[in-house]
Amino acid sequence: MTTIAKVLIANRGEIAVRILRSVHKAGLQGVVVHHAVDAQTPAVKQADAAVEITGATPVAAYLDGAQIIAAAKATGADAIHPGYGFLSENAGFARACEEAGIVFIGPRPETIELMGDKVRARNFVESRGFPVAPSAIEDDDPATFVERARAVGAPLLIKPSAGGGGKGMRIVRDLSVLEEEIERGRNEGQRYFGDGRLFAERYVERPRHIEVQVLGDGHGNVVHLFERECSLQRRFQKVVEEAPSPTLGAVERARICEVAAGIARAAGYVGAGTVEFIYGRGEFYFLEMNTRIQVEHPVTEEITGVDLIAEQLRVAAGETLGYDQDTLAINGHAIEVRVYAEDAARDFAPTTGPLLMMTPPGGAGVRVDSGVEQGGAVTAAFDPMIAKLIVHAANRAEALDKADAALADFVILGCRTNIAYLRRLLADPDVRAGAIHTGLIGEKPELAADPAIESVTVRALLGAAALSSRPVLDAANAVPALHAAIGGWRN
Repeated sequence: MTTIAKVLIANRGEIAVRILRSVHKAGLQGVVVHHAVDAQTPAVKQADAAVEITGATPVAAYLDGAQIIAAAKATGADAIHPGYGFLSENAGFARACEEAGIVFIGPRPETIELMGDKVRARNFVESRGFPVAPSAIEDDDPATFVERARAVGAPLLIKPSAGGGGKGMRIVRDLSVLEEEIERGRNEGQRYFGDGRLFAERYVERPRHIEVQVLGDGHGNVVHLFERECSLQRRFQKVVEEAPSPTLGAVERARICEVAAGIARAAGYVGAGTVEFIYGRGEFYFLEMNTRIQVEHPVTEEITGVDLIAEQLRVAAGETLGYDQDTLAINGHAIEVRVYAEDAARDFAPTTGPLLMMTPPGGAGVRVDSGVEQGGAVTAAFDPMIAKLIVHAANRAEALDKADAALADFVILGCRTNIAYLRRLLADPDVRAGAIHTGLIGEKPELAADPAIESVTVRALLGAAALSSRPVLDAANAVPALHAAIGGWRN
């Protein structure tokens, strides 16, 4: 057992606030590091202590592992929770924490290294007898990579070996442009990850993206907490997540979840992780494993009642899970939507601005995880996510209705958001029917367009705007010169 009394959170925004909530609930102290642009954010205000970190850019500050470890030592933190993104899947940082005598709240460095390289992870999974898609790996023989990729057949998905988050991926349906797409993929891999190595795998048309939450305690115990459906994506970036998947039956669910748990057991996994799969026509293939907490973890928490951050803290302290697979069950249905500062009608361009008003929805089964608040601002320094809206209901239809009602009640003024787009997406007949796949959003560009506004509504809006204008109000309330000349005369 390891004593943890103070946890430093090496992250920002909504995940820093989320981690703090569980840290405080566990009776521990929470320290937050922050760049100057985040000095007035909720995470900094709620922390027991805050340390400013610097960098050439705000992002660079959160990637400075040495500076973060120094902050942990200076504040007496026993452990560091990396959240997601930034240093969360950096094996070197995890190892540096261990060398500094600080607990890294995550898997072992060697596990991060194994699963962080897509080629190594794929080879490991295949060698253990788990399903992987037909593929060609450049590292096996660089000179024949193009030939072997061509032999796999179209359509192909070209992916950076060191990649993640959908960066650098290329879909190739016409093999006559294969070499050109490989070169583009190589350049993007080098730009995003400093590593141009690639691999190609059979692309499943109109696939579903299913991921399974796993937990391991370092004492040989591994469980899964069922699956999440993450098929509603735009350019490989998730937009809506739900649990459980609306497409899996009991037999398929048991199969895919046990494969995920089996992969975690084979890797000797410790902590919370996610095994991702491509699913189509009754078959599924290993995609990758994320060795961290996921953005969409709340939907799993809602259907299982398990606080995943609390479990990470317990496991990091050396405790056993204290339960087995049979004690876990699915309760109802949960949906998460990511509320972004972006303009869907302008190709989802990020927007910025002050949060003049921000009134989140509430009520039973409605949860909002956010790292900003009214009076703050959305800047270009980071990802433009304002909040995650999570709803939980007895079934999927009720969850969709609850999500729509909550979005309708979510008031954000000061910058353009995707709230109206999310409502149109959730109301789409295919989405309502659960007939979703990773290309669905791309097939429905009309959902991004702003609907035409009726003329009577335009007039009402213009009237309201005019009456909010000081010159118009002054003119409306002014006494005409003729009447003013009468003075105080009364008839």
